[in-house]
Amino acid sequence: MPMPDAAPPAAVAETHIGVIFFTADRAYKLKKPVSLGFLDFTTREARERACHREVELNRRFSPDVYLGVADVHGPGGEPCDHLVVMRRMSAERRLSRLVAAHVPVDDPVRAVAHILASWHAMAPRGPRISAEGTRDALRGRWADSFDQVRPFHGKSIDTAGALEIEQRVLRFLAGRAPLFDARIADGRVVDGHGDLLADDIFCLDDGPRVLDCLEFDDRLRSLDGLDDASFLAMDLERLAAPALAERFVAWYADFAADPAPPSLRHHYVAYRAFVRAKVACLRHDQGDPHAAAEAATLVQVALRHLRAGSVGLILVGGPPGTGKTTLAGALADRLGCTLLGSDHVRKELAGLAPEQPTAAAYGEGIYDPAWTHRTYTELIDRARRLLRLGESVVLDASWTATEHRDAAAEAARQEHADLVTLRCQSPPGVAAQRLRTRPHGASDADAAIAAAMAADACPWPDATIIDTTGPPEESVRQALTLVRPHGAEHVWHRRPRLAPG
Repeated sequence: MPMPDAAPPAAVAETHIGVIFFTADRAYKLKKPVSLGFLDFTTREARERACHREVELNRRFSPDVYLGVADVHGPGGEPCDHLVVMRRMSAERRLSRLVAAHVPVDDPVRAVAHILASWHAMAPRGPRISAEGTRDALRGRWADSFDQVRPFHGKSIDTAGALEIEQRVLRFLAGRAPLFDARIADGRVVDGHGDLLADDIFCLDDGPRVLDCLEFDDRLRSLDGLDDASFLAMDLERLAAPALAERFVAWYADFAADPAPPSLRHHYVAYRAFVRAKVACLRHDQGDPHAAAEAATLVQVALRHLRAGSVGLILVGGPPGTGKTTLAGALADRLGCTLLGSDHVRKELAGLAPEQPTAAAYGEGIYDPAWTHRTYTELIDRARRLLRLGESVVLDASWTATEHRDAAAEAARQEHADLVTLRCQSPPGVAAQRLRTRPHGASDADAAIAAAMAADACPWPDATIIDTTGPPEESVRQALTLVRPHGAEHVWHRRPRLAPG
């Protein structure tokens, strides 16, 4: 690493697990003889192993920085401790400092995304590593963190916030085992970095250096690649750079060709935020007066992402001409959801192209009760499969029958998804004008069919009325306040999935 003209002064820095001594061009890391539940450095042998492992693992990312291990000898020549020897990085080039100073860092952060994705593409995989990427393994790590943080409730961490995090985490994980199984089958669980923080990334002229991977527990470094990337995303958000965090995750996903749903991105950022909140609680317990404020910030980061990442089933209904299809499509676009429509599914089941006209009298042809029941059953079954994979789903249909709405509600309950029901409404004259002037699509409804459907519709008291008389953006705004009651922040955009139907 190029050194500045004036050598930096000697210094000492301390973390909850180590002490770092700096000279002009070197850094020496000493492990503390501590046991914190998730690591145990109480013996010299354990610290020696950790030092050698740290050098070996970090050379995967920055081979020119990690120089080796030095032994510390006592008066009689016996080894008493060990030091990781590193080239000293310029503190002025630390990513966290550059972000705090509002220095443009898109290029080095994008390079970090590429470095990480490149390592993940070649990283070790296998049954032992994959075992740590299951839903149950992640739930166990969350449970450990909940238990370790519980003594700090009401002290260095807000009790209500911690309990809400726990409730949301367990609900998300309860219904998502197929998502995690699919990630393992796709080779997404790897031996990664495990501790990617902005403090440990240095932006040099010849590219970034990524330091300090997690070396003390191989299991904790066996993780989903998206989980690995989410650590830095969380840290950038903690540093008040949420847009940069979102760009970093998007860059990583592009480099890694990772199709993960937004819910999983949010979940992993929340997980990393809570892990760091736990560390802050431990530091506060060790006497750091500033750590409680950091824990509070991180709890809020976790909550925002868990709220934004809730898996939802959104029913958008109403008579023909009321704008339900327009609203459903706009919601899917804004939220990155999968959009399923009854008109498409109905014609697909009949072996017809979506735009092929199949005009028939009300309740006849492919619109008779049996076809309609088959259509709604298929629509809800497809939604179930997507919910299990972490996809929020918008279902565009009339939803005039109570039995179909009840079936959708039961699916949301069984798949541990939030249910939102929206009924579009507009004046009869407006709806009639829309039916006369709209281009032909999958729907075959005309004014006569719309009137018959309205006459047969069962009351829908649980639905929230969305007035679609005005501009579509106003209807979307109304709907978003219901779908995202905590606000639409952190709705990380991904091209919405338009599934058949």
